[in-house]
Amino acid sequence: MNKRELEYAIAELKMDYVRHQGDIEKLETTGHDGMVEKAELRLEKMELQLAELNKKLADL
Repeated sequence: MNKRELEYAIAELKMDYVRHQGDIEKLETTGHDGMVEKAELRLEKMELQLAELNKKLADL
Protein backbone atom coordinates (compact mmCIF):
# COMPACT_ATOMS: atom_id res chain seq x y z
CA MET A 1 0.00 0.00 0.00
CA ASN A 2 1.18 3.46 -0.77
CA LYS A 3 0.76 6.51 1.46
CA ARG A 4 -2.51 7.64 -0.14
CA GLU A 5 -4.06 4.17 0.18
CA LEU A 6 -3.03 3.92 3.82
CA GLU A 7 -4.45 7.35 4.62
CA TYR A 8 -7.72 6.43 2.93
CA ALA A 9 -7.92 3.11 4.79
CA ILE A 10 -7.27 4.88 8.10
CA ALA A 11 -9.92 7.52 7.43
CA GLU A 12 -12.46 4.86 6.44
CA LEU A 13 -11.73 2.77 9.52
CA LYS A 14 -12.07 5.83 11.76
CA MET A 15 -15.50 6.58 10.30
CA ASP A 16 -16.58 2.98 10.90
CA TYR A 17 -15.25 3.20 14.45
CA VAL A 18 -17.31 6.29 15.22
CA ARG A 19 -20.40 4.68 13.72
CA HIS A 20 -19.92 1.58 15.86
CA GLN A 21 -19.55 3.74 18.96
CA GLY A 22 -22.94 5.26 18.19
CA ASP A 23 -24.40 1.80 17.70
CA ILE A 24 -23.09 0.74 21.10
CA GLU A 25 -24.70 3.75 22.75
CA LYS A 26 -28.02 2.83 21.15
CA LEU A 27 -27.69 -0.79 22.27
CA GLU A 28 -26.91 0.28 25.82
CA THR A 29 -29.89 2.61 25.87
CA THR A 30 -32.25 -0.09 24.69
CA GLY A 31 -30.92 -2.71 27.12
CA HIS A 32 -29.21 -5.09 24.70
CA ASP A 33 -26.22 -5.78 26.93
CA GLY A 34 -25.25 -9.04 25.24
CA MET A 35 -24.93 -7.31 21.91
CA VAL A 36 -22.89 -4.50 23.49
CA GLU A 37 -20.12 -6.94 24.39
CA LYS A 38 -19.88 -8.18 20.82
CA ALA A 39 -19.82 -4.62 19.48
CA GLU A 40 -17.08 -3.68 21.95
CA LEU A 41 -15.00 -6.61 20.71
CA ARG A 42 -15.40 -5.27 17.17
CA LEU A 43 -14.15 -1.89 18.38
CA GLU A 44 -11.10 -3.52 19.91
CA LYS A 45 -10.32 -5.25 16.62
CA MET A 46 -10.71 -1.95 14.80
CA GLU A 47 -8.32 -0.29 17.25
CA LEU A 48 -5.72 -2.96 16.48
CA GLN A 49 -6.22 -2.45 12.75
CA LEU A 50 -5.82 1.31 13.17
CA ALA A 51 -2.62 0.84 15.13
CA GLU A 52 -1.27 -1.45 12.43
CA LEU A 53 -2.16 0.94 9.61
CA ASN A 54 -0.71 3.93 11.47
CA LYS A 55 2.51 2.01 12.04
CA LYS A 56 2.74 1.17 8.34
CA LEU A 57 2.13 4.82 7.49
CA ALA A 58 4.85 5.94 9.91
CA ASP A 59 7.29 3.43 8.40
CA LEU A 60 6.93 4.90 4.91
